[in-house]
Amino acid sequence: MAEPGARLTVRARSTARRTAEVIGSWVGDRRARIAVWIGFALVVAGLAGFLAVLDAVRDADDLAALDEPVLTTLAQGRSDLLTGFLTVVPAATVTTVLPLVVLGAALVWGLVRERWWQAGLLAGAMVVSTLVSVTLKRVVARPRPPVDMMTGAGIEESYSFPSGHTIGAATLLLVAGYLVWVARPSVRSAVGWGVGVVVGVLLVGISRLYLGYHFVTDVVASMALAVAVLGGVVVLDRRRAARAARVRPG
Repeated sequence: MAEPGARLTVRARSTARRTAEVIGSWVGDRRARIAVWIGFALVVAGLAGFLAVLDAVRDADDLAALDEPVLTTLAQGRSDLLTGFLTVVPAATVTTVLPLVVLGAALVWGLVRERWWQAGLLAGAMVVSTLVSVTLKRVVARPRPPVDMMTGAGIEESYSFPSGHTIGAATLLLVAGYLVWVARPSVRSAVGWGVGVVVGVLLVGISRLYLGYHFVTDVVASMALAVAVLGGVVVLDRRRAARAARVRPG
């Protein structure tokens, strides 16, 4: 009689084989299949990162141990010039405004360039990230940092986890950068995309910490969720591209 552990191993291998067969039926091209697997890996990595941060928040350990020290240190190092600059940065990534701006831009993109699929992916990613952020805020219900820590644009009373500004900016930069890069992939454009994402997301994330509206864990959790959203976009886009290539004459 097989040991329980051996049965679980056989079952896991069988599940992995069936999953690979399903993905193989989605995409026939080897490179497209690899791209789909990369997309799935991004989804898993993003969700795993988010769950790890959420666990740290609930247990008040690991990364959450940095929340209070970082908040206090940044508050003590504020200057009028830097505060003014970092107050402007998140103004363009307001949770309720950015998705509407992107939806409008996606509509223009579709009309002018006739790239409705790409425009729809970008708009859909922004809507999904916004809904995820709003829902998680209510479910986790984590209070904001103390009011006396906040400065800049006034007091925010909504829940803190995750950071809506950060997930909006990260999703926009990741997905828009991917859609631009995949149209004409090259090492140079990939490097430019990566640098742009890192600089943009860090700028927004640090501004939320510096101004006292969020903790470190709020910002990191949002980045992880944005990576998961990018993974979903990659899976959908590469599957569609592979299917289109199969039906194209020749």
